[in-house]
Amino acid sequence: MSYLAWLDHSEQQRRKMLDIIDLFREQETRDELGLGGIRDAFGDLLFPGTSTVQTRARYFLFVPWMYSGLEAGRVSSADAAAKARREEVVLIEGLIAGGEKVGVIGSEARQSLKRLPSSVYWQGLGSWEIRKFHGQQDQYHRSLDRYYRAAAAATRNDDGEPVDGILRRNWDHGLPAVPAGFPKSATFALQEAEARYLVGRIDARHPDSLLAFLTGQRCAWEPCAFPWEHPATGELNPELRGHLEHARLFSLSLHGAALLYNLLLAEKAAHGEWTEAYREGLGEWAAEMEEAEGALRRWDRDRFWQVVRRANPAVTSRTQSFVSDWLDMALPPARAQDMRESLKARALVRTREQVLKGEQARLQNQRALERWNGAAGSGRITYRWWRAERIALDILEGLGRGRKDA
Repeated sequence: MSYLAWLDHSEQQRRKMLDIIDLFREQETRDELGLGGIRDAFGDLLFPGTSTVQTRARYFLFVPWMYSGLEAGRVSSADAAAKARREEVVLIEGLIAGGEKVGVIGSEARQSLKRLPSSVYWQGLGSWEIRKFHGQQDQYHRSLDRYYRAAAAATRNDDGEPVDGILRRNWDHGLPAVPAGFPKSATFALQEAEARYLVGRIDARHPDSLLAFLTGQRCAWEPCAFPWEHPATGELNPELRGHLEHARLFSLSLHGAALLYNLLLAEKAAHGEWTEAYREGLGEWAAEMEEAEGALRRWDRDRFWQVVRRANPAVTSRTQSFVSDWLDMALPPARAQDMRESLKARALVRTREQVLKGEQARLQNQRALERWNGAAGSGRITYRWWRAERIALDILEGLGRGRKDA
């Protein structure tokens, strides 16, 4: 377990520390025990429109600016994907030339990039209703010829604009103006009007989310490891505070299952150093569980499952059974110290991996075990926090609410 202490230095040093933190957080916790449905349910509740592969807030403008430019040039459906790709590669070069080093999607791959920023942000653009087109990205490309024909035939008012209801726009009409030189010239620094626009979209579509709360803060905060460590969580409304508490207790409680899974792998691999590390990690987890005893005893697990099912009906009954069985073993918190040696807990985790991975289960397949690098989904669930936090801080800095360190 590694920790970074925060030192209060200059703004330049603070930005460097943010970049370092992003590098440490770069890899998303892998979903080795099939908890992704629950994780994403709370991720969507707290930070709608975000994902673990997003990096910076201004991409929410870069993508619609690019496509609006292609539409203005009447790029055909047949050419849309190829021309959009070229524009996105130009954007990579523009950001790097502009001095951006962290968060540039495709900075290493450049022209060979497989997952473009437009695909990374497509769902989020729809969630925030910056993208008005209802459909997948390839469907949008195919629709452009039809869109141009409809635009040419649309009834227009005295200002030359299509009459409302006649033509559905693909992008929000309030989109800020494209900066001069884009995409050859670009940085991640949001202009104030751009930041206000993004805040407006979040407030309009997801006013009760933690993301809306964060982008409404009066000033930026020191980066923290988890959303429940934000200094202003006491100001949340009761429902949002409840969601965040469910998320916290689930993350804490199921972290033990992830650690036990890795302990079993370390024992199976006969790796003494890793075995000892995970035994110690489980001891630290048990101590943290005991520290949270009051909250865990008050935890309304029936309400927890109601929230999960409403947010993500696709969570399976098998997943619910696994989580419930684990919690029954680990709670009350005094039992957590026994989970390292518990035969029932070990069997539960072993069976869960078998159900999820079949013949590729590492605890059953030696060749699969040999590909284990010592940490398989062993980190705490953070619900995309490191991405959402960075996006929110980008917006606050654009609003002039960043920290003014001496």
